[in-house]
Amino acid sequence: MNETTETHGIVATLVPEDRRLEILPRYFGQHMIRAEVAVYAAMSSLCETYHGGFWDYVELSNDAFYMAPRLGGPLPITCDGNGYDGEMSCDAAGIVATLFALNAMAWTTEDAKFTDLYHRLFAFVPSHPEAREIFAAID
Repeated sequence: MNETTETHGIVATLVPEDRRLEILPRYFGQHMIRAEVAVYAAMSSLCETYHGGFWDYVELSNDAFYMAPRLGGPLPITCDGNGYDGEMSCDAAGIVATLFALNAMAWTTEDAKFTDLYHRLFAFVPSHPEAREIFAAID
């Protein structure tokens, strides 16, 4: 991911290091630790080669956010629930993992902020270069 990418009106911006500490509280509030762990758990269940690592934070101009692992090369992604089995970039895989985590958090916390974040991130997907893969994985 470049530092800033614009797709159909929604601008994605990589969060700089000096702003990282404000991101999780801003978007996840009191659930920030649980939500962060949910993203990591989602990636662990989606990608058997994922074993932790540094994650980038990406803010969207529509007041959404996602996390993407900073790993080399495409990642193999498998979704047992829908039969998806393919490869995608770390950025796309991060969007999928974040969407899975936001969905889980919406159901378990019943906090409307997670539903809103899910829909805002989902609105970004059609303009992502790997939209087809992302949609197939989350279907």
